[in-house]
Amino acid sequence: MRILIIRYSSIGDILLTTPLIRTIRKKYPHAEIHFLTKLGMKEVLSSNPYIDVFHYYENDLQKVVLELVPLRFDLVFDLHKNFRSRYVTALLKQAFNSQVQLFRFSKINIRKWLAVQLKYRRALPDKSIVDRYFEAVQTLEIRNDGEGLDCFIPSDCEIQKDDLPLGHVMGFIACGIGGQHETKKMPVEKWRELISQLPLPVVLLGGPEDTPMAEKLAAIDPVKIYNACGKFRLMESADIVRRSRLVITHDTGVMHMAAAFKKPIVSIWGNTIPAFGMFPYYGQNNIHQHPSPLSIMHEVKELSCRPCSKIGFKSCPKKHFRCMQDQNIDLIVRDVNALLQKK
Repeated sequence: MRILIIRYSSIGDILLTTPLIRTIRKKYPHAEIHFLTKLGMKEVLSSNPYIDVFHYYENDLQKVVLELVPLRFDLVFDLHKNFRSRYVTALLKQAFNSQVQLFRFSKINIRKWLAVQLKYRRALPDKSIVDRYFEAVQTLEIRNDGEGLDCFIPSDCEIQKDDLPLGHVMGFIACGIGGQHETKKMPVEKWRELISQLPLPVVLLGGPEDTPMAEKLAAIDPVKIYNACGKFRLMESADIVRRSRLVITHDTGVMHMAAAFKKPIVSIWGNTIPAFGMFPYYGQNNIHQHPSPLSIMHEVKELSCRPCSKIGFKSCPKKHFRCMQDQNIDLIVRDVNALLQKK
């Protein structure tokens, strides 16, 4: 049996597919499992032991299809569900005379549209996107094992003792200051206020594009704050997350890495909302009925303009950016201290 799973991006979204990948392997232990993703996402799953073959899409999707067609897949799981994934699955079904079984999940786009355009949140389900993946494969009797996300770190990406300052060896807080969209990122002055009150040394995580902001924050206290932005590969950063005591992060890939390692997480939400289904997922938790004791989500709920997008913008459409400017730093610090004591 050959199985194909499709998810092109992004880091966090790919990590959210890992419970299904793992349980597909449990259901079909002798199957050959293939995964199609973007070339830029290669590192995210490269060490996942449940995947046998990877296929990477960069610019030429037709080339990828020609690579896939001869393989004659029995099952195809479209976990991206956009034009490009539909294009691939349509051609595969055509080539196999519709014999391939295709599974797609509900993206709840109408419900998200109601939340964004009409601010009608009650239509959104109280569950993770992970649970929607499993709902899509009920007919195969693939069950969620409740073990949460997977993030496997290659041995050559494990950080060494001298990769971090000596003062951080006994424990530190990882702060994911980056984000794909500016409206997901807390401004530097709010981070400055927060970090100055944290009880442990801090490691700043982000990409090269976050370096200017990280340098401003590190200058507050070069001993307490270590700027790791752009200095480590993706899975090396994941290992830093794994070694941290607690993670403070935006709605981004660092958050899902932390959930995979069962870390306490204080997540800070701007224009997006946890109810879209991409909140920290530990195995069987949701937002309201069964919240995780390891996760505290901070969002300025009383704003009539939230959520303003499913994804994010380069700048606040209303120009005030209150979803981040009004974040209660004292409350965030209190919750950080409470999680550290509980841990």
